[in-house]
Amino acid sequence: MKILVCISRTPDTTAKIAFTDNNTKFQEAGVQFILNPYDEFYALIRAIELKEADPSAILHLINVGGSENDPIIRKALALGGDEAIRVNSNSHDDFYIASQIAEVAKQNNYDLIFTGKETIDYNGSSIGGMIAELLNLPFISLATKFSLEGSTATVDREIEGGDEVDEVNLPLVVSCQKGMAEQRIPNMRGIMGARTKPLKVLEPTEAGSFTEVSSFELPPAKAGVKLIPADQPEELVRLLHEEAKVI
Repeated sequence: MKILVCISRTPDTTAKIAFTDNNTKFQEAGVQFILNPYDEFYALIRAIELKEADPSAILHLINVGGSENDPIIRKALALGGDEAIRVNSNSHDDFYIASQIAEVAKQNNYDLIFTGKETIDYNGSSIGGMIAELLNLPFISLATKFSLEGSTATVDREIEGGDEVDEVNLPLVVSCQKGMAEQRIPNMRGIMGARTKPLKVLEPTEAGSFTEVSSFELPPAKAGVKLIPADQPEELVRLLHEEAKVI
């Protein structure tokens, strides 16, 4: 079995966000970048568990980005990937990125492709579905559990108001979220081994790009909190009537 896990580089969740060029570009200076948590904790770790259950399985990682992404790719290799592929492009267009991943997947005949449900910066949630469409494969989103019996996968996923259990034959594409696996950290053996694992850099193929950023905008600053003494309920009632807003 061949597994491909899509990974991405995102700002740390504690990073202070700012924009440049009339709010059209993200200011990367001084920002700590990490392996996207949905890709790492759920997609990658579940793929590693599948490989541990079947040592003959081959686990590849793929990232679309520049050389600045190499450290997070090496971290993913330290966790357990066999080799990685980086498509050398800094596009943020979802269709373009999905097209690059699909092109690599076509050439390698993967049985299973995992993505995180979304990245924590753009929150698009569209890459997995686009990859599946480009490859003409089944797609299951928001997966919380994944098991494999032969070539048949059983996938639990969240739906509005409950859960759904699907059975589908490989090959397929799955986007993963909380519940798929438990977080791991690389051990020293994995970190040392990651230095020598293959990291292939490919030039991008021609593909459409259909979106561009018009502008970014930070959320409005939070207003201060008003504390009302317990012996002034009439003031609380007045504020609720005159100043409180329902969001």
